[in-house]
Amino acid sequence: MAKRYSSISEDQRRFIEEQKMFFVATAPDEGRINLSPKGLDTLRVAGPNRVHWLNMTGSGNETAAHLNQNPRITLMFCAYQGEPMILRLYGTGRVIHERDADWQSRIELFHGLPGARQIIEVDVDLVQVSCGSAVPLYDYQSDRDALVKWAEKKGDEGVRRYWDERNRVSIDGIPTGIIDE
Repeated sequence: MAKRYSSISEDQRRFIEEQKMFFVATAPDEGRINLSPKGLDTLRVAGPNRVHWLNMTGSGNETAAHLNQNPRITLMFCAYQGEPMILRLYGTGRVIHERDADWQSRIELFHGLPGARQIIEVDVDLVQVSCGSAVPLYDYQSDRDALVKWAEKKGDEGVRRYWDERNRVSIDGIPTGIIDE
């Protein structure tokens, strides 16, 4: 049976920080639900009820579009090694862009990954832990470097052109706010 908590404990924080991959789910008021796997060193637990996730440039920008319309967000972490566990963080998210006053203090939490698109700040109101006994065991080999190499090759201006061409709206046509208009 799942257990519920009102905040992230120190043991839960350690578990989150040990995971090499997590999943993000959001939904607009109407339209498609988005569920995406995330990796690299892009998540920070900022306190018992707050996390920051560095949203890297990708083929879509669903999370930002959805949060601009409906702030609900869920992050899920699974133990692929060691004792089984699934941990979900439920809360509300807010998109922080480079142009926003909070950007500089938040980006300092991360290690300068090229292609950083937004920071998603999540205020956590529920932590749920369940057994995860059916989640398979996997051995971590390494992070993939394709996204970082792609962003380095494009350069800052090339990444910004990509945002303008491909990240302005969601697959349902919802504005993402990536370009200041």
